[in-house]
Amino acid sequence: MTTTEIQARISLKELIDKVSILGDQKDFQAQVALFSEDAVSETIAEGKTILKLEGRKEMAEAFNEFLKNFETVYHFNGQQQLSIDNDKATGTVYCLITLIGTENGKKMKTAVGAIYEDDYIREDGRWLIDRRIGHFKWQEKTEFH
Repeated sequence: MTTTEIQARISLKELIDKVSILGDQKDFQAQVALFSEDAVSETIAEGKTILKLEGRKEMAEAFNEFLKNFETVYHFNGQQQLSIDNDKATGTVYCLITLIGTENGKKMKTAVGAIYEDDYIREDGRWLIDRRIGHFKWQEKTEFH
């Protein structure tokens, strides 16, 4: 592995973690700035596309709308595989998402097991997500005490 590839791997890991942290902080403007201008974000559950967003503005609005009712948003990134080819890369990221909010007067915790299939591009020396397909593999909702 070359020094250039090692640097790219570190930068891509930091990109993914920063996207998750900014989502947890609900800083959607900063979060979507880590996507390319015309990026696509698609969410698939039970084999069906449940959400498809194009561009930073549409993503920021949708992320805000979806997460506004949760007091806690927590992403935990796990395994990551990358394939890098100069200024393009692809990757798979496993993520455990925890959402805590109030539903029908009860505090509820939703846990989601997600696998993200990403396409990355390097523009002006920095990596961005160009396409993200989130496969929500399972979900569990429980009352939270």
